[in-house]
Amino acid sequence: MNTTPAPRIAIIGAGPGGLTCARILQQHGITATVHDRDAGPTARDQGGTLDLHADNGQIALREAGLLEEFFRLARPEGQEMRQMDPAGTILFHHVPEPDERFKPEIDRGRLRELLLTSLQPGTVRWGHTLRTVSGPAEGPRRLHFTNGTTIEADLVVGADGAWSKVRHAVSQATPRHTGVSFLEAWFHDVTTRHPEIAELVGQGSAAAADGERGLFAQRNGGDHIRVYLIQRVPAGWITDRGLTPQDTGGIRALLLGRYGEWSPLLRRLITDNDGPYVDRPIFALPVPHIWEHDPTVTLLGDAAHLMPPLGVGVNLAMLDACDLALAVARHDTVGEAVRAYEQTMLPRSTEMARLLDGAADGLMSTELPDFATADNH
Repeated sequence: MNTTPAPRIAIIGAGPGGLTCARILQQHGITATVHDRDAGPTARDQGGTLDLHADNGQIALREAGLLEEFFRLARPEGQEMRQMDPAGTILFHHVPEPDERFKPEIDRGRLRELLLTSLQPGTVRWGHTLRTVSGPAEGPRRLHFTNGTTIEADLVVGADGAWSKVRHAVSQATPRHTGVSFLEAWFHDVTTRHPEIAELVGQGSAAAADGERGLFAQRNGGDHIRVYLIQRVPAGWITDRGLTPQDTGGIRALLLGRYGEWSPLLRRLITDNDGPYVDRPIFALPVPHIWEHDPTVTLLGDAAHLMPPLGVGVNLAMLDACDLALAVARHDTVGEAVRAYEQTMLPRSTEMARLLDGAADGLMSTELPDFATADNH
């Protein structure tokens, strides 16, 4: 890209999408800054494990020059998948080949660290919570942060997730509750403290459902397992019962009633967790989510196309980031780059969102869900 002066690019959000975008831009000699609300890279837990697919997330890592390092960090054995019924009977069991690389697992924290350490020093500005974006559509844009600082940018990239502040600059859409909520439970030192659960889940993931409720257990690095209890409930189902998220005993008693017909071993995935539960209502953006072209603001990842957590979110965010960064590198103006990027990203995300429509409900189906038998879980 041969423009003078160089465009000022501000990426909001230091998740996988934002960091991938910055890395690929830097690979092409283009400067970008990343602004994140966290006080630092270790300010909070980054979540569980995820699989990066050969046909999207791995494409982005290859363009970022990080694919082989990713394979050194990833867990190919994490591709193991078990589907069970509520009695604990295994209905489907996939054991990956030793050299299987289609979608190896990696902890989110390790992926973030890989991306962060690949960036030029000072790229990420921590402790910057975006308040608003102002300025004319033709630019420059002004970014106002809650810490009182303001900067100007020729291109603002919203990689700031489900509740994106950048989204307000181009779209009035807001996420809506899908009618399904996940309740997260953690198990630590599972080999010694929870050996039966470790054996049940295996090296990858295990799922079960009865048509009204489900669960999904994931092996994480460091001998941890995370379990997601899936229910068709209102977003405020805990407070509606007079409980708080910290009332572990009260929530546990409620769950034992709801999963009362399940096998004793599967119920241990519900009740033997270490520490409190984490309530995660599942929200999604309208489909399709499109907006009028703006030459100085665009979105990627959940900010652009929030979907149920079914193994595609981070992969699409990283592919979005790759496509946007390459478009900036290949076009003379950021406006042309944004238009080219959105012509690819918006149809792709709309198609994927339609494919996943109702999929959160499908996690509670007694039939095998797509993620148990297909390559795009």
